[in-house]
Amino acid sequence: MQSGNATSGYSAPVPDDWRRTLDAAIDSAHDELVRVRRHLHAHPELSGAERQTTAYLAGLLRQAGFAPRLADDERGLVVDSAGATSRAARVALRADIDALPIHEVNPVDYCSRTAGVMHACGHDAHATSLYGALLGLRALESTGELPWPVAWRGIFQPAEETLVGAAGMVSQGCLEGVAAIFGQHVDPGRPVGRIGVRAGAFTANCDTLQFHIGGRGGHAARPHDTRDPIAAAAQLIAALYAFVPRAIDSQDPVVVSIGMIQAGQAANVIPGEARLLGTLRTLDRRARARAQEQIRQIAGGIAAASGTTIEVEIVEGISAVLNDPGANELVRQAATEVLGAEHVEPIARPSMGSEDFAAYLDHVPGAMYRLGCASETAGNSALHTPTFNVDERALAIGAKVLARAAILWCDPSRD
Repeated sequence: MQSGNATSGYSAPVPDDWRRTLDAAIDSAHDELVRVRRHLHAHPELSGAERQTTAYLAGLLRQAGFAPRLADDERGLVVDSAGATSRAARVALRADIDALPIHEVNPVDYCSRTAGVMHACGHDAHATSLYGALLGLRALESTGELPWPVAWRGIFQPAEETLVGAAGMVSQGCLEGVAAIFGQHVDPGRPVGRIGVRAGAFTANCDTLQFHIGGRGGHAARPHDTRDPIAAAAQLIAALYAFVPRAIDSQDPVVVSIGMIQAGQAANVIPGEARLLGTLRTLDRRARARAQEQIRQIAGGIAAASGTTIEVEIVEGISAVLNDPGANELVRQAATEVLGAEHVEPIARPSMGSEDFAAYLDHVPGAMYRLGCASETAGNSALHTPTFNVDERALAIGAKVLARAAILWCDPSRD
């Protein structure tokens, strides 16, 4: 690895010096990072309402000497390294900031103060780690210890849980002048001090399924006089679960889940209609198209058999996160420097969950990794549960990996 860019006249110290300085700066901010994370955790905001979270983060960044720029509607923000840079020369680091409609039950003094809302997916930790990474990068900038010129951009993004925030930030120009992007997601299935990496498919395509079943209501004692939409809904769900996966190559994962059913208001009344909402998750684009076709065929068959009408709307949502191999290799290298090779683990299979980080990867290469956050004392509950928490030692680890990934990406000797 070269220690500087000879053609630019930029003189750099020995590489090990910048690593020590970076880690020391982040470690020295440990208590602050914990305070930031706990404040965010105690004051969660749902997707689309992240104004106070944005204001809080903007205030922190200004106090640290940064110049953040708020996104539209004051939800989300962007902050750049100092100095001008050529077009398409920045590396972006991204964190999400929204919470979930879940009531927290953790017995901690920083438990959510908003009833029915909590950071059950670790976005408070993501935002804090990014803040820590920027503090580390600023420390190197201020002491002149960057090994080569590094132009970075921090993106604090709203509305990830509704899968629209990344695309919204892109439409506002957050990727202008950006050539690569890195992000992380906490992983309660992985111990703190371990990181998971994977090139290629990292998460799944996620489409929204909407079904409107029209029937004829009537008395529950005389179903023969009705066209029962609930009976049709039950058959539809069973058929979707049984036959959509069987229509797809068994090597291509397909997951159909119905998450909402609305029908009826009384025990002795068969309603006139029913509504279902669900998701379709796939990895392969051909499997995605075939599954959508099979869903429509099944709905048509159930409608004919039950005498109902079934309207199907499939809204194609976020695509799969496809990690760039080169960017993923930089993450692996960064994580190895921080934790040692034995603590950097390949992820064998992609997650069937979804992540709107994919919207950035539609425009620039990049990579996301899994940050272990579980220990005997914290972080053992699954994502999206009322008891989710993280071992806060993960905050500094994530900050160090993100900062290193940005620096390594800017290495002028990198092919």
